[in-house]
Amino acid sequence: MLNFRNTSIFFGLLIGVLIILGPLWVVIAALLLYSFLLFLGSYFIQLGFYIRSICSADTKEKVIAFSFDDGPADQYSSEILDTLKQYEVEAAFFCIGKRIPGREKIVMRIMNEGHLIGNHSYSHHFWFDLFSSRRMLEDINQMNDMVRALTGQRPRLFRPPYGVTNPNLSKAIRPGGLTSVGWSIRSLDTVERNEDRLFKKIMKGLRPGAILLFHDTSKTTLSVLPLLIGTIREQGYSIRRLDKMCNLQAYD
Repeated sequence: MLNFRNTSIFFGLLIGVLIILGPLWVVIAALLLYSFLLFLGSYFIQLGFYIRSICSADTKEKVIAFSFDDGPADQYSSEILDTLKQYEVEAAFFCIGKRIPGREKIVMRIMNEGHLIGNHSYSHHFWFDLFSSRRMLEDINQMNDMVRALTGQRPRLFRPPYGVTNPNLSKAIRPGGLTSVGWSIRSLDTVERNEDRLFKKIMKGLRPGAILLFHDTSKTTLSVLPLLIGTIREQGYSIRRLDKMCNLQAYD
């Protein structure tokens, strides 16, 4: 299994031997390859290189899950909730803690309308992945404490900011009792402004057990959501809440 521990042991032994026996350029090449693998492991959450992350359900049943990141937001969160309610869809919302003050009603609506609230960190800091494990855990716990104070529930599902994982994050989420959640279809709706291209991208990647990543800050997602839900269902798929589809415990 390709993971951080096994890869580090292998390259540690390999580089040790090369330092003794090999020319310098071979040692440098091995170091560059090792660094490249660490980079891939950090930025592709599906690899499970540092942390095992739930990125899809292991099923042949035609069922998928919607997830939304980066809310609650003044624009589009409530409208997306309206659409989900209209089409009777339950989704997962991975919220950012610092965006909750002043938007508590949106968070309570997420909970009361049967959706899941997940942890997307408190700060969603640009340099979050460079934090120490202690600082990461403090940030994550600050978000969880805020949700628990508001809803009475402490989230157990965590989506790393930007989807980046590393050894410090692995150390941080273990004592917190959290489950890392990724995705199998990334809509890129924060940059995609064309509704047709967004729709086609999602439909092209649709598979049983897929976890779709959207943002409830995206006007494009809001616009395409009714067509997307309708077409997904026409193709025989049902949309299930992420924790139910993957058999996960959503809260403590």
